Amino acid sequence: MYRFKHHRPSTIDEAMAIFAAADDPSYLSGGMTLIPTMKQRLASPTDLIDLSRVTGLTGIEVRADHVRIGAFTRHGEVVASAELQRAIPALGYLAAQIGDNQVRNRGTLGGSVANSDPAADYPAAVVGLGARVITSGRTITGDSFFRDLFETALEPVELITAIEFPIPKRAAYRKFPNPASRYAVAGVMVADFGGRVRVGVTGAGPCAFRATALEDALNRSFTPEALDAVEIPDAGFNSDLHASAEYRAHLVKVLARRAVAALC
Repeated sequence: MYRFKHHRPSTIDEAMAIFAAADDPSYLSGGMTLIPTMKQRLASPTDLIDLSRVTGLTGIEVRADHVRIGAFTRHGEVVASAELQRAIPALGYLAAQIGDNQVRNRGTLGGSVANSDPAADYPAAVVGLGARVITSGRTITGDSFFRDLFETALEPVELITAIEFPIPKRAAYRKFPNPASRYAVAGVMVADFGGRVRVGVTGAGPCAFRATALEDALNRSFTPEALDAVEIPDAGFNSDLHASAEYRAHLVKVLARRAVAALC
């Protein structure tokens, strides 16, 4: 690990000011990706801006039509929230599938979403539920947030403060986990908003995306059988030692069927 300066601001404005003044800074949330990357000397920020003391970044609030979760809320808190389990149980289930207890007790919602790891779980919910990403200066729709591999719509100094998840009539998340890391080889969130269905996919491509062909089929008939005739093209999908692009395309359809079957 290379030498760096460590900062622990107490406000969002202070954190952004430090970021703007530094040579090559990075925000530190849960550190589940950043710290191992720095240990391997694959990243060398000059300044780490630790967000653990910044006020107003935690908490889960259930409102009339959505759930607002602070960006620094840890995965374990999402799993344990009784209010969230009543409002969007699929989101609590998703959080429970992330890593292990150690990861869930350190990793944060905002850190996961801002990192845009192609195999992370939360991006499927951001896209599948049509979430709104609240930042230090604006609101970004879930559909336009993820751009590419580890790339988002965030500006360099911009900071996620909360994410708002609309409450669906019903939703389910299913994934095929890597047996070692528990990352999603593929993961699918199916959400029914009373006749309007959204399907978010993670793990299959460079970033999370909506599977519109699956949505169209489910909007016509919300049954597992409705997906049988849908073809998932594997062009642009990830292909690595864990799974080929073709296999991931197959998994997307299988997992979507399982999610719909759970809801039916």
